[in-house]
Amino acid sequence: MAWIDQYRSKCVTADEAMESLKPNDRIFLSGNAATPLLLMRALAKRAAGLSNIEVNHVLLLGEDPLSKPGMEKHFRHNSLFVGPADRAAIAAGTSDYVPVHLSNIPSLFREGQLPLDVAIIHCSPPDDHGFMSYGVECAASKSAAENAKLVIVQVNEQMPRTLGDVFIHVSRVHKVVECSELLLELPPANSSEMEGRIADHIAPLIADGATMQMGIGGIPDAVLARLEGKHHIGIHTEMVSDGVVKAIDKGIITNQKKTLHPGKVVATFIMGSRDLYKYVHNNPLFELHPCDYTNNPFIVSQNANMVAINSCIEVDITGQVCSDSIGTKIYSGFGGQVDFIRGASYSKNGKPIIALPATTKNGTVSRIVPFLKQGAGVVTTRADVHYIVTEFGVAYLHGKNLRQRAEALIAIADPKFHSELEDRLRTATLK
Repeated sequence: MAWIDQYRSKCVTADEAMESLKPNDRIFLSGNAATPLLLMRALAKRAAGLSNIEVNHVLLLGEDPLSKPGMEKHFRHNSLFVGPADRAAIAAGTSDYVPVHLSNIPSLFREGQLPLDVAIIHCSPPDDHGFMSYGVECAASKSAAENAKLVIVQVNEQMPRTLGDVFIHVSRVHKVVECSELLLELPPANSSEMEGRIADHIAPLIADGATMQMGIGGIPDAVLARLEGKHHIGIHTEMVSDGVVKAIDKGIITNQKKTLHPGKVVATFIMGSRDLYKYVHNNPLFELHPCDYTNNPFIVSQNANMVAINSCIEVDITGQVCSDSIGTKIYSGFGGQVDFIRGASYSKNGKPIIALPATTKNGTVSRIVPFLKQGAGVVTTRADVHYIVTEFGVAYLHGKNLRQRAEALIAIADPKFHSELEDRLRTATLK
């Protein structure tokens, strides 16, 4: 049978596709800007006939109908990275959080630690050969689709066709739901003056020919805006945002000096504006790969001069970094922070950087603290930390003893907290 005939035979409505689910199923949802909202709404409509559905995903965007009040009898999130859509449910105890490195998630499905009954994926329309692209998010979706018993695909004519290791053939899916919906967008982060000051300290650490990884938010965008005068910057990252495209258009990012995938921007998902999604469509400059490749520290380290820039919630004066929780309250997840911090640390001339504002709550609370909050989780250990950057400067911790670390971190804390932190240094067994 020709692929187009297979495709047409699998086309159903969203409601018909969700009839395939049964109680106790373990499902996967693609995430980020590829969150399949149409199918999630259809699944929510079926709630009365379903119970004990485990919903696995990374970061979901948009309104989540599966975690509304009353849905807990039917659906329970098993979140591999917590975001606004499921944060309240996690805090209420009606959903679960899995602390895991992004690079490890595909193997959970492949090796059967999280066996999947159903994968619900968001893709581009098929090409002339019947291959659909995972579009703006490959990440763990490829592994989920390859290992689930049933694959349901939301095929969106608005989804860009990205390139790389990012395709699934029509013959590998069971149900197709066609739609034309605008993708979720990430509003541009207007960097604050404070974030600009942090970026001012980071930019000199980035040499010509460096390969960079950056996350989401004002600090990465501020760093990209301060790369004027740099030459042949490359990108190997989790996420591509609008700031990357601006730097490409200015000739700052060329990828020509990369020691791995020269000439290519390598990522696992894309999130930003509609213009960004149009830019990456069928654009061979960009290669998307599953996150067990992009985030594998041993792959990352093959990029010489690798600069990894990640953020956190707080850092104690020994260098322990908390990034996923505020005390016992889960806020986000591990993501790829440790993947890239370790990858950059093993890179030739690599620079692993943790960047954070020195304070929060309008300057009333220091984020460099004597102790992490009770119940806070350590994401990046004191042994993994190299550079910590705030608006007050750069602290280099690798190879330093506990006293030296404390002194370096106090120096980049907000000055109004120096006395409190120095008191802790004097009374602690750090001398």
